[in-house]
Amino acid sequence: MQEHDEALLQLASLRRATRSLAHDGFTREAYRKALEFIEVEVSVHNRSEEEALFPVLERYVEGPTKLMRADHRVLKKEFRRLRRCVDRVGARRTDAAAAAGLETVAKGMVQIFVNHIHKENHILFPLVQKFLTRDALREVARRMV
Repeated sequence: MQEHDEALLQLASLRRATRSLAHDGFTREAYRKALEFIEVEVSVHNRSEEEALFPVLERYVEGPTKLMRADHRVLKKEFRRLRRCVDRVGARRTDAAAAAGLETVAKGMVQIFVNHIHKENHILFPLVQKFLTRDALREVARRMV
């Protein structure tokens, strides 16, 4: 859940950066923030859950992890769209339509990610606390390193 708190801060930063690009024009700082989010946030978030948490939790219950994996696939798709938009803005720095498209895609992706985090915090993690033993939690922690 601590990672989710950081992710929410990063999502807010992404929204500010894409809004700035769309409304104030291209700046290296706003562009860097949008790019940084793409390169770090999704790959780390999805990988740690899919490689560390989900396999251990699936020993006890599978349904919620299937839902979260489906969300991860949607997030990956949306991040690819976001990446294309960021690249387009980087290549066409004065193209207002490219910046507006980036803002639109980012807004939708942020909403999907926020909803995903909410599901994990309020559905998945309570199941983790209910079903996983201390040893299983230690195994998850070891896998996350």
